[in-house]
Amino acid sequence: MTPAHALEWDQFVDGHANATFFHRSGWRDIAQDVFGHRTHYLDVRRDGALSAVLPLVEIKSRLFGHALISNAFCVGGGPLANDEVSLAEVVGQAERLGRSLAVDYVELRDAPAAGPNWLARDNLYAGFEGPIAASEEENLKQIPRKQRAVVRKALDRGLTTSIDMGPESFFDLYARTMRDHGTPALPRRYFEQLFAVFGADCEILTVSSEGRPVSSVLSYFFRDRVLPYYTGSRLEARTLGANDLMYWALMRRAVERGCTVFDFGRSKVGTGPYSFKRNWGFEPRPIAHQYRLLGRKTLPDVNPNNPRYALLIQAWRRLPIPVANAISPMLSRSLA
Repeated sequence: MTPAHALEWDQFVDGHANATFFHRSGWRDIAQDVFGHRTHYLDVRRDGALSAVLPLVEIKSRLFGHALISNAFCVGGGPLANDEVSLAEVVGQAERLGRSLAVDYVELRDAPAAGPNWLARDNLYAGFEGPIAASEEENLKQIPRKQRAVVRKALDRGLTTSIDMGPESFFDLYARTMRDHGTPALPRRYFEQLFAVFGADCEILTVSSEGRPVSSVLSYFFRDRVLPYYTGSRLEARTLGANDLMYWALMRRAVERGCTVFDFGRSKVGTGPYSFKRNWGFEPRPIAHQYRLLGRKTLPDVNPNNPRYALLIQAWRRLPIPVANAISPMLSRSLA
């Protein structure tokens, strides 16, 4: 992909009604430069102009297999097309590429039906989003009464918020939370690269108590929406209501930036984060991932709810944070 092609790609994404932050060409640089993964950015043209795009990342892992994922390290980024014919063409390209590379499967995230030979998984994740009222008082009224009371209490505790344009304070909180969840953390360099590639469209909001950071969220901004994506917090954040204040402050920050939609992202159905988002008044939207199985016969199941990973998760939670942080980069590059 040349700079001129990247510009054309992003212009197509910016002009497409169904595009997301995860279709942007900058993800290619992150996958290659931070993780060393090979990328395959496919397109279809009509009369010389783009009519479909599909960002694919090739993941090779001894633990999790060999796959093409659109888009790796993202919750979305499946095929984006102007019409059904272009969609079928770019999906066909992906399948042929998968066969030529001898991958186990091709995965299209949050994508429309891809064809008769593709399998859909639509019962694992749900997405949550809703409007943000411009008025602070109306915004508070949008939050269900019980959750609104938690936010008001947090507002009365004297917690402070700040906007960070780098991952310094955020990363320590994030890495601690990932260790506590039993999951390898993405490397610090990944977050540094997010800021380098996406600039002001990537932002961190941190909540502090008596000058000490207690919770933090890294968000993406795309068009009229804000997408809180990575979070981290200390144990006392729950007692202080810091996480609740964090999301409320992010809503108000998003209004300052001209956003009208709060995209709360995806959560696994039936988990704590799923219930937390419903408590905020957001209704779940089923998310379907499409799979073309090529070198395997069953759908991949790389997620913490898989019983085969239970012992590994328990062991990871007992690691000292410096040890977990040292090992994480070797493992998280495959957890795409």
